[in-house]
Amino acid sequence: MQEQGMIGYVKSGELVLAIVLYAGYTHEGVVFLTPDIYSQQLGYMHHPAGYVIQPHVHNPVPREVQYTKEVLFIRSGKVRADFYDNDRNYLESIILNQGDVLLLAYGGHGFEMLEESEMVEVKQGPYAGGADKTRFCPVSPGALHIGSRGGDEAGPTDRYDEG
Repeated sequence: MQEQGMIGYVKSGELVLAIVLYAGYTHEGVVFLTPDIYSQQLGYMHHPAGYVIQPHVHNPVPREVQYTKEVLFIRSGKVRADFYDNDRNYLESIILNQGDVLLLAYGGHGFEMLEESEMVEVKQGPYAGGADKTRFCPVSPGALHIGSRGGDEAGPTDRYDEG
């Protein structure tokens, strides 16, 4: 996993498969962690008391979604996330803890709950049932490679600042 402080990037070659926003991340203002080409955007906002975001509505904008992108919020517990490339080859695993956020953009993924866990999932709908995914056998426990976590400071590389 490539890391920029408290943000982690799981890659297959140059393709970013997942972005991890660890619970300790902080950044003043607004920063989008995803490029504009993603059909699911992940942004982080940090504003002082009294800051106002003006009321607004969202206008209809046609968008085309070919692949489901998911965002998982780890509410409690500890979860191992396993990552695979688009050809279902295992790449690496990471450990997610309470407060971590994971955007799954490409490739395959699977999870094991290492503790009793609660997750909130957000993705494009409607859910397409069996047509939405192809299941395959997970990596064997002996082949697991657990990646490391980010540090305390995030640099500007691979982030998409919005002010």
